[in-house]
Amino acid sequence: MLEISNYSKSYGGDKLAADSVSLKVESGDIYGFIGHNGAGKSTTIRAIVGVLDFTDGEILIDGHSVKTEPMECKKVTAYIPDNPDLYENLTGIQFLNFVADVFQIGDAERSERIAHYANAFEITDALGDLISSYSHGMKQKVAIISALIHEPKLLVLDEPFVGLDPKAAFTLKEIMHDLCRKGAAVFFSTHVLDVAEKLCNKVAIIKQGKIITSGTMEELTAGKSLEEAFLEVYDA
Repeated sequence: MLEISNYSKSYGGDKLAADSVSLKVESGDIYGFIGHNGAGKSTTIRAIVGVLDFTDGEILIDGHSVKTEPMECKKVTAYIPDNPDLYENLTGIQFLNFVADVFQIGDAERSERIAHYANAFEITDALGDLISSYSHGMKQKVAIISALIHEPKLLVLDEPFVGLDPKAAFTLKEIMHDLCRKGAAVFFSTHVLDVAEKLCNKVAIIKQGKIITSGTMEELTAGKSLEEAFLEVYDA
């Protein structure tokens, strides 16, 4: 579903923010991408979703090149940044309908999906309010719902649990599992290693722009906790 081959990115100078990053996310995977701040997680994620241009390497989504077939990639991808910017002069429902219009989702399908996810995140009664009145957690919930409207094959999230209350975080985890049971894939960055250990079946650890290890959770932990495994390879 997602294949990154020798992706590199520099913001100027000799230091690479991403250095020959390669990994593969298959249908059904919940893939964790972990590393310290500045390790290259967000740089890589922004390149995957087409926000950040790059020249070195290749990124394929569902067999399509992010470089040469960006629209085909965007049709099947959803992205939730760590601090989503929403149109604050719209109401929640206006914003969700706008996103549904972009993806050409019919009235019946969008109504059903919006109602389902709004109920799941317990924000149905607030959808008529202006987004400017929402808390950070409410905005995060609306961003998540907007990402799910077109039933993406690849869900890409940057620190998705920041700002979510425990019940909303649990709901998002259940949605991730449900998407993957239907054949989609989830790729997300997180600092919360306990969450990654319980949720992911595969993990990659990035340090100073380079993938230092990747594989299944069982391979990486080998009887240890993910935190212990992370510190062991990161400090080596």
